[in-house]
Amino acid sequence: MRMPSWSQTIRFRLAATSSLVLFTLATLVLVAVYLTVSQIVDAAPLSPVTVQKVKEVNGRLELKEGEEFQAADLASVQQAVNYQTLQVLHTASVVVLGGLLVASFAVGWWLSGRALRPVQRVTAAAREITATDLSRRIGLDGPRDELRDLADTVDDMLARLDRAFVAQRQMIDDASHELRNPLAIIQINLDAVLSRDDIDADERRQASAVTARATRRMGSLIEDLLAAARRAAPAFTDTDVDLTEVAGEAAEVFALLADTDGHRLERRLEPCLVLIGDAESLRRAADNLLSNALRVSPPGAAITLATGRRAGWAWLAVRDYGPGIAAEHQERVFDRFWRGPEGTRRRDRGTGLGLAIVRQVVESHGGSIAVHSAPEEGSTFVLWLPLRAAPARARDPRPPTVNPLGSAEVQVSARTAGREQ
Repeated sequence: MRMPSWSQTIRFRLAATSSLVLFTLATLVLVAVYLTVSQIVDAAPLSPVTVQKVKEVNGRLELKEGEEFQAADLASVQQAVNYQTLQVLHTASVVVLGGLLVASFAVGWWLSGRALRPVQRVTAAAREITATDLSRRIGLDGPRDELRDLADTVDDMLARLDRAFVAQRQMIDDASHELRNPLAIIQINLDAVLSRDDIDADERRQASAVTARATRRMGSLIEDLLAAARRAAPAFTDTDVDLTEVAGEAAEVFALLADTDGHRLERRLEPCLVLIGDAESLRRAADNLLSNALRVSPPGAAITLATGRRAGWAWLAVRDYGPGIAAEHQERVFDRFWRGPEGTRRRDRGTGLGLAIVRQVVESHGGSIAVHSAPEEGSTFVLWLPLRAAPARARDPRPPTVNPLGSAEVQVSARTAGREQ
């Protein structure tokens, strides 16, 4: 037979369990009392004797015919009283145990309902929450017990999910906006070339160049998005990485490009900076910093790539002598698709994802990124990463805020990205 739904609830099981436990304890107590009393007292059913009346006739005692009565001695009467008392105790115990079973189940049902009421609130809130609306919170009040901790944990989880969904939707909206412009450029140029018969060779070459630039921009944007998605995926296996080797490989990649553009790439690399992380993503972060430095630096300017250690932290720094970043904008340079304030954006500012990817990589390694800059004085971006050889108890809990490549002119301000995250 199928059990009713109410009998399969935790409330029913709690009430039944508490009732059975209380019933068992009460039964054991009453049985022990009954056995103790029965062993102490002398009890037995009354066994009377038949006594016939007599009369005195002429000085002799003669039996009266038909006149008799039941009689017992005092000890037998006492045994009978004790026996009757034990019988009453047995009957009363059975009645009390039956009533206790019913009453204890009712009390257990009420108490379990009150104890599980917060769980019902959690369940009701979870049913109202969907993947598109994570703004609801349980907000359980009352004493700081296990259920309150459970509700607060669920609220914290919902808050993190809400922030993640908001960031995901924002990134999708921004990526869609960034891809729409190059796609429109490609579509317009293709329509112009294919729909007109009077297009000469110069116009075709110009349309081809515009289309190629838009295609490269789309490719760069897609590559940055894939890099961010790969680092966020749980498939990465962190191993021992030498930060100096990562910086040296990035410098070799950009050395020729720097010479071609008339820049000077200076290296100040300290050896043996071993940390636990992913070499490919760290190399990507260094590439993005060098790429930004080359893009904003004037021809002939020096770009410095350096590594070192301080207070149990390894650092990688890239310094340029570009236009610099105003103090009010330094907290936004690591936002996705942010490419400078309105009116100062240049066509070669990139996709606006490079520094956001750098911050994501560094924070996934347990570090942070800082920018030290001032207008017209260049910028220094510093990656702080925990050294493997430095145990957590011997390392400063927060990375240093100083600029390892700073001077009185360059070290004007420092803004650590992610500290307020």
